[in-house]
Amino acid sequence: MTKKILIVRTSSLGDLVHMLPAISDIARHVPGAQIDWLAEEAFAEIPGWHPAVHEVIKVAHRRWRKSWWSSQTRSERAALKKNLKARHYDIVLDMQALMKSIWLVRQTQGVRHGLDRKSAREPLASLFYDVKHRVEFWQPAVPRQRQLAGLAFGYTPEGEPDFGLQAFTEGQAIEPYAVIMPSASRDDKLWPEQDWHAVFERLAQSGLSLKLLAGNAAETARAQALIAGVPNAQVMPRMSLTDIARLLARARLMVGLDSGLTHLSAGLGRPTIGIYKASTPVRTPLQGSGYTASLGERGQAPSAQTVISAIDQALASEAF
Repeated sequence: MTKKILIVRTSSLGDLVHMLPAISDIARHVPGAQIDWLAEEAFAEIPGWHPAVHEVIKVAHRRWRKSWWSSQTRSERAALKKNLKARHYDIVLDMQALMKSIWLVRQTQGVRHGLDRKSAREPLASLFYDVKHRVEFWQPAVPRQRQLAGLAFGYTPEGEPDFGLQAFTEGQAIEPYAVIMPSASRDDKLWPEQDWHAVFERLAQSGLSLKLLAGNAAETARAQALIAGVPNAQVMPRMSLTDIARLLARARLMVGLDSGLTHLSAGLGRPTIGIYKASTPVRTPLQGSGYTASLGERGQAPSAQTVISAIDQALASEAF
């Protein structure tokens, strides 16, 4: 019989990427699984990439909270509640364990699984699960999610993580460019301009053009200023997540700040170098089938030479 499963993991971009190997595990170990995924509308493309995901149910919490009691928001929230109440799942697995996910979990029909109070970032969330699981908090994100899914469905995850993104990578020709992600959600994550210029020079020596990503007008302006006078460099126009994934899948390598797109590049199996300055790679290191380097630490950015050394290793990691 089909086992109907609802995954609750609404955001953020990088967190959804980290979830993908757990979905591959569930599909492998649970015969006949029909997996639905409840995700924030801005990131709903990501669950849809995985071939084992049957349906993506969109939530717009980020948009709704700006006008929670407006008539449109109330109507959309009511429609989502009605949608969830009309479905029955064998297992509802909350992979987020935050109070913002609990208000969604409480609207679902099915046996609700989640982290216990010693494992959840917000321990109060554990009060609302029918079945609670202990997963050590210190683990990196990808194995932590894989372990939680394994406990919920009665198997032990094995092997390297499979992000299920082969549709982007199979038969794809690699092109001579590097993708650069120089922007972040917080200014304290930014890396010095002179260090970026040293990296650009090294990439140019390898005959690679540069394609910079930017998510809004301010990031675009910063990126344009960063490549002023740099040959064979361009700031890419704003694209859908699917188009960005296609761009990353063809890249020779990526160098980026700790961001969801940098983690996506690693998940796609491309050589990826992550620069950590205001966050730690202990909890969220880059993971993927290609070369990865998670450089720096909270309060201690990597030097330009450290990043360039990783670029040398990445370029040598696979034939062009």
